[in-house]
Amino acid sequence: MASAEQRQLPAVEYDGVTKVFDSDDGDVVAVDDLDISVREGEFLVLVGPSGCGKSTTLRLLAGLEEISDGEISVGGTVVNDKKPKDRNIAMVFQNYALYPHKTVQENMRFGLEMTTELEDAEIDSRVSETAEMLSISELLERRPGALSGGQKQRVALGRAIVREPQVFLMDEPLSNLDAKLRTEMRTELQQLHEQLGVATVYVTHDQTEAMTMGDRIAVLNDGQLQQLGTPLECYHEPANRFVAGFIGSPSMNFLDLTYDTANSIGTGDGIEYGFTDQQTEKIGPVSSVTLGIRPEDIELASSSGPATVPATVEVVEPMGRENLLHVRVGGTEMVASVDGSYNISLGQDVRLRFPHDRIHAFETDSGTTIFNRAVETESLPEGVTI
Repeated sequence: MASAEQRQLPAVEYDGVTKVFDSDDGDVVAVDDLDISVREGEFLVLVGPSGCGKSTTLRLLAGLEEISDGEISVGGTVVNDKKPKDRNIAMVFQNYALYPHKTVQENMRFGLEMTTELEDAEIDSRVSETAEMLSISELLERRPGALSGGQKQRVALGRAIVREPQVFLMDEPLSNLDAKLRTEMRTELQQLHEQLGVATVYVTHDQTEAMTMGDRIAVLNDGQLQQLGTPLECYHEPANRFVAGFIGSPSMNFLDLTYDTANSIGTGDGIEYGFTDQQTEKIGPVSSVTLGIRPEDIELASSSGPATVPATVEVVEPMGRENLLHVRVGGTEMVASVDGSYNISLGQDVRLRFPHDRIHAFETDSGTTIFNRAVETESLPEGVTI
């Protein structure tokens, strides 16, 4: 039986991991001094824009890329020098990576045949149980060419599951599916993870996938970790302007303001916004500040005030329950989400309210968060259960 110390070891740990690629234009730092711990049974999502280093981070763990500096541990054992097959992990690739000349059953068996000494009966048993779990039992004699995208994805998942690894790695496994099937597979992957309880590291550029699937998300940019936290922590309490702008759809709006410390007022492009005394204290003696506010936190105002700004409507996107207004505030383009019952015309001048308790503030030069909006949670009404 494992000791208490062993049970508390992270499933995966990146300790100061760096990856540098050589190129004709000089060294390229793809991953820069990365520290991440993945807990046992956790679903961790690596998310960020293209080229941010998330796939390289996953490939370093898989052993498909060589680490330039630092250590990666799996279950407390450093795996820097271990071959991929000896790391007790299984990977699901973006393009499925199925052998076209093999049947589904042969594809699912292949990894076990090559990397283990299991008897055929045990391999067949694992394949059968996994196929039933994924509802692909009737596909075992087909070849990949006769499968749909969703079926190929299930086979790729099945090939990983039969290995009973310590960690699952998934590199944008849903990106080749259509929108409806992608949504369905997101739900299936979450249910599958709950059923298996195995630590999973999942890579995606889609922040919606990250928000809906991850127990925690690691936001990467330029090879550096920007924030590690729960989806709601990254959404409501972003560590910097990059995280604030990347997490959320439509993304957060930003206004760069010249700040008057004496009067607690930010000005820019013909607009003026007054901060509260408490916010002024947090902002401190700076000459500029970036105000951030999410589209759903913006309100239409009937009159001017210290927390309102004038705007001109440039595009209206009716969404049914809401209207997405693309507006110009001074010289800045912004998006506001307002009630769908409003009849708003292109070119119309409106006044927007940025409620004091819903704004964020960032250092303009560094992008570091000064303060985040107030977050209030409510309990279920009495008598209501889930």
